[in-house]
Amino acid sequence: MARPERIRLGDLLIQEALLTPAQLDEALVDQKKTGRKLGRIFIDRQWVTEVQIAKAVARQLRAPFIDLTSRNLRPEVAGLLPETHARRLRALPIENTAGAPLRVAMADPTDLNAYDEVARLTRREIDLAVVAESHLLAALDRVYRGGDAMAGLARELTADIANVEDEIGDLLGLGAVTTEDAPVVRLLSTMFEQALRSRASDIHIEPQERHLRVRFRIDGMLHVQTEADPKIAGAVALRLKLMSGLDISEKRLPQDGRFHVKLKHGSVDVRISTLPTQHGESVVMRLLNQSAGLLKLDNLGLPADVAAAVDRCLQRPNGMFVVTGPTGSGKTTTLYAALNALNDTERKIITVEDPIEYRLPGLNQVQVLDKIDLSFQRVLRAALRQDPDVILIGEMRDQTTAEIGLRAALTGHLVLSTLHTNDALSTPLRLIDMGVPRYMVALSLHLVLAQRLVRTVCADCAEPCAPDDHHLGWLREALGEAFDTTLAGRPLRRGRGCPSCNHTGYSGRTGVYEFIEMTQELVEAMNDGDPIRFTQAGRRQMAGRTLRRDALRLALEGRTTLDEALRVGSQLADD
Repeated sequence: MARPERIRLGDLLIQEALLTPAQLDEALVDQKKTGRKLGRIFIDRQWVTEVQIAKAVARQLRAPFIDLTSRNLRPEVAGLLPETHARRLRALPIENTAGAPLRVAMADPTDLNAYDEVARLTRREIDLAVVAESHLLAALDRVYRGGDAMAGLARELTADIANVEDEIGDLLGLGAVTTEDAPVVRLLSTMFEQALRSRASDIHIEPQERHLRVRFRIDGMLHVQTEADPKIAGAVALRLKLMSGLDISEKRLPQDGRFHVKLKHGSVDVRISTLPTQHGESVVMRLLNQSAGLLKLDNLGLPADVAAAVDRCLQRPNGMFVVTGPTGSGKTTTLYAALNALNDTERKIITVEDPIEYRLPGLNQVQVLDKIDLSFQRVLRAALRQDPDVILIGEMRDQTTAEIGLRAALTGHLVLSTLHTNDALSTPLRLIDMGVPRYMVALSLHLVLAQRLVRTVCADCAEPCAPDDHHLGWLREALGEAFDTTLAGRPLRRGRGCPSCNHTGYSGRTGVYEFIEMTQELVEAMNDGDPIRFTQAGRRQMAGRTLRRDALRLALEGRTTLDEALRVGSQLADD
């Protein structure tokens, strides 16, 4: 289409019967007082919606209106306009067909200066499409994911460091150069904002010989975000140490700390760990999004039998509930969801953690600190004198901690804790191996829940798929005689890959579970001292409801892929 002409938005909306003359007059008065755009005033007063305005403008300009929420955007097309300019100009290239003008989506196509600058930057003839501004901003977050912005700020920081001859400490907080606009501050701010938008659980800042690599862990997998000049590694690590109160002069030893960041899209608690490596200090930050709120048990996606078992255990006045699995399997989330269900004014709840991951009002949370001999054992003994009803032990790491917890469960307390074991059945045996008396495990332990996390198929790009020979072989082994009847008509799916899922085909994670309850049969088998008898009794109770079978169930329902189910199944022993 030709270069658009300016239009009077108020007159257009009156012509479209979306606005009355009285409303326009009222909005013009508001505009003179506040200086806000007319369109924003109309929307804030709920006279019209963004989409209604965009469609009206599109009709006036004889341009198409496009709904970006359901459109599969291609990063290579969007990349024709650099991210910083796309955000500033509120414009996004969406179609690039050979021999045709470049299709560009704009929130305000009547902004002639923006139109001319897009044409200049892309060096292409422009064909405009009209979109709602909020849809455009969300699309920009999906398709760019902040990599360009981080790379640009990293280059700016590199230039600053090259021009400063003083010690790096003077640049980052110990001298007059420090301002909130310093490149290192803006680099970290952009990094945290993008990590929050991407649902990242961790940020890895890794100095290499020729570059500094920044990676995000999203849905359990690491993704490279940007690679920068290694000269800035010291500046970034130093600023993070200052923020977390670590010793900035110590670069030879690992350090751990914590700080809080307030961002546009929410607030985040950050756990930081530094590790001296060959090329500098590696920094890993675990992000705990406090804005998202704690999950409730009902929202964890627990299968019906697992939810019923957990509910039975939490209704008891005493006993121990153990959640087990490897690091990053969601154990803490499950336990805090359980604490959330128990948290009321009639219960005294004490948590002993290292570190405290979530802050929950109403709880008495204690941070273990070995430097001052504030150990798990010492805090637990003191906590039992505080008349608690419920105790959370962050992790049973040794015999003493496990014994204190199990003894507390025997003496009228409900105890929740975690343990690193491979499955539910091995957990009681692991406690005995740690040196805990057999009778104490049999009488105190009530429920063991083992869990893993699997990635779920992206809803925006999911498509049917057929299992290959490798998958079929695994399915035949897992399903046995039920292979043909179970697989028939199942909606196996995978993600094709789109900007919404960073072209991985996955978006989000869900849990797979197995559990055992210490029934009379299991207690007798435990007291008998025969681990084979105990294992056999446990398998009869589980009746095939194992982690591997639960992962397979999700794949057969089309919620995850066979690759994910196979990844979980390959880590476990045969059912």
